[in-house]
Amino acid sequence: VQLQASGGGLVQAGDSLRLSCTVSGRTIGTLAMGWFRQAPGKEREFVAAVSADGENTDYSDSLNIRFAVARDNTKNTVYLQLTALKPEDTGVYFCAARVVGVSFRRSVVRVRPDDYTYWGQGTQVTVSS
Repeated sequence: VQLQASGGGLVQAGDSLRLSCTVSGRTIGTLAMGWFRQAPGKEREFVAAVSADGENTDYSDSLNIRFAVARDNTKNTVYLQLTALKPEDTGVYFCAARVVGVSFRRSVVRVRPDDYTYWGQGTQVTVSS
């Protein structure tokens, strides 16, 4: 399974970005997906997650107003819409995936980064003030 993240860039405070994560090597409908970010010198932190079927989402409490996660399983892609960006949003954004059984494909569970099996290479987001 390979995850390819893209869409990052250098933007100004208040701008928006849409990150994409394209999955290959496995049927995306069997994968619960998450987004994490890591700022320089800080630990990787949870941003958002979406269930395998796309019906349910979960967000970091501090980010749920400005960020939105969605997926299009027909395109093997998961998205993270970032709005009203702030300099403190600067970091590398990673998408991650974990296999879930049929009974759990509508569920979204906030798990630790270690519980995700597959990771993309990350895409850099830099927000200038």
